[in-house]
Amino acid sequence: MSFNTFGHLFRFTTWGESHGPALGVVVDGCPPGLPISEEAIQRDLDRRKPGQSRFTTQRREDDQVRILSGTFIDEADGVLKTTGTPISLMIENTDQRSKDYSEIKDKYRPGHADFTYHQKYGIRDYKGSGRASARETAARVAAGAIARAALPGVTIRASLVQIGPHKIDYARFDWDQVDQNPFFCADPVAAKAWELYLDGIRKDGNSVGAVIEVVAEGVPPGWGAPIYGKLSADLASAMMSINAVKGVEIGAGFEAAALTGIDNADEMRAGPAAPYFTSNKAGGILGGISNGDPVVVRFAVKPTSSIISPRLSVTTANEDTEVITKGRHDPCVGIRAVPVGEAMMALVLADHYLRHRGQTGREGGIGY
Repeated sequence: MSFNTFGHLFRFTTWGESHGPALGVVVDGCPPGLPISEEAIQRDLDRRKPGQSRFTTQRREDDQVRILSGTFIDEADGVLKTTGTPISLMIENTDQRSKDYSEIKDKYRPGHADFTYHQKYGIRDYKGSGRASARETAARVAAGAIARAALPGVTIRASLVQIGPHKIDYARFDWDQVDQNPFFCADPVAAKAWELYLDGIRKDGNSVGAVIEVVAEGVPPGWGAPIYGKLSADLASAMMSINAVKGVEIGAGFEAAALTGIDNADEMRAGPAAPYFTSNKAGGILGGISNGDPVVVRFAVKPTSSIISPRLSVTTANEDTEVITKGRHDPCVGIRAVPVGEAMMALVLADHYLRHRGQTGREGGIGY
């Protein structure tokens, strides 16, 4: 299977399956001399790992990361640092229950990639969906932790902003609340209301979708390139590569279609040191290049396809059947997609930071 690598100068390649012995990632192109540690990577993985509340899959994985290569302890200060060589990270799988999938080994699950994988490769891993499983995103989060270390002065945060039809109130938006509730939601009132709603979805054997907003602050103007190297295009590609994502928007996004040119244009004024924008409908990107405002990306995640409610389908022999997916699944996979979105933002920005520096010799735009 090809196309397991993402990025240009800062590249990562994930490997492994949901029910294999382990999964992991190789990060290549990371600058040397950056302090990293398994503990720092683990903090991000712990936010994504399953079984932390009744609103996520009850599969129990510690997601303990091991750094296998690409680091060395600096004798000058005793700190583990990157060497500039490929960094290999491994996460062992410890709580697979492959027998849960034995009844569907000859059936295509509606909403899953079973049919398309089988059509393309002639063989598919029915145990936990193999490479199509959201478990692969643990490797991305580990790689994203390294990317964060390569981004000077950039802060990346994400929040669940919609679950099913229920949206947050931006008047209550508070980043400090994100890690205070099981939904990674910046609106504590909405998060409380979602508990009752998702309990009902879960008890009905159903699932629901969500929208995640990712914001990167501290990105200087100048990152990205026109036409085929757009920062916006790479961010859209990165978010769309996450399992179950069906839509991506930047800044005002699809709402821009309902705006006039007067309403949509972010007006500019002269600042003490540089120009600034009075609004941010562009989401921090103009012409595919960052403009110095926060980079704002939202992506929509479809409802989890693995549900215990029966769905009509066919067998691999093209016979009509009915599918009930047993096992442990997220009633809303969008919850654990929050740290994944942060990781993908970091990975894209790290790549564009190095690309911009390599081409212009600067950290950002003129004067940066």
